[in-house]
Amino acid sequence: MSGYSHFSEAALPLFCGDETVVAARTPGAAQPSYIRDHRARLRSRFMQGGAGPMPDYELLELVLFRAIPRRDVKPLARALLDRFGDFNGVISASAHQLQKISGIGDAVIVELKIVEAASQRLARARVMQRQVISSWDALLDYCHTTMAHRDTEQFRLFFLDTKNVLIADEEQASGTVDHVPVYPREVVKRALELNASALILVHNHPSGDPTPSDADIVMTQKIKDAAAIMGITLHDHLIIGKSCELSFRSEGYL
Repeated sequence: MSGYSHFSEAALPLFCGDETVVAARTPGAAQPSYIRDHRARLRSRFMQGGAGPMPDYELLELVLFRAIPRRDVKPLARALLDRFGDFNGVISASAHQLQKISGIGDAVIVELKIVEAASQRLARARVMQRQVISSWDALLDYCHTTMAHRDTEQFRLFFLDTKNVLIADEEQASGTVDHVPVYPREVVKRALELNASALILVHNHPSGDPTPSDADIVMTQKIKDAAAIMGITLHDHLIIGKSCELSFRSEGYL
């Protein structure tokens, strides 16, 4: 990746008209016209046609423009996609992973993490306080947005009321690349605190394969049994892989 070491970064004001504002404040740092014209064309295409027709590397360029105001960012965008696969993989990569790419510093990482946080907020807003049955696809999208590209396991709980409306979404535990500690007693205790009537368990497999382990199956049954004693229903347990998910209920484990 040494070919990308020439990139320089600079934090831009949150709202500014153009990179030329920064260039004007930095003597000798005028932006080359071909870069300025390319950025103007790309922004215009985005505003006129939206993100749909744009390939991932161009959308990523738009994000990188703010962090790297006076350099051609296309090579860096392609390097990031080569490493992390797609746009979601790039913005979901950890700061530690991103720092390994030559040309990436704090300014780029901040921009990428802002985009990631915004996408997660939007996805969460589509499922909170809504009936799970009618927003199932949105719930799966939220799970993939927040968990599919994590490099360690995370265990989340979705708490539902008597009408199966999602009233709370909480991370219960996080662990290593192949294990996360889960305690059925704590799961049921939290459900009672929230006056929840039902649960959906969710965790990710960093390997990308959502096939449940024996430990996953045993743990799920223990939570189901403990919840049932208190009159709480376990609706499902979702395992999130890189590009797909597995439902315990659909697969006959519940």
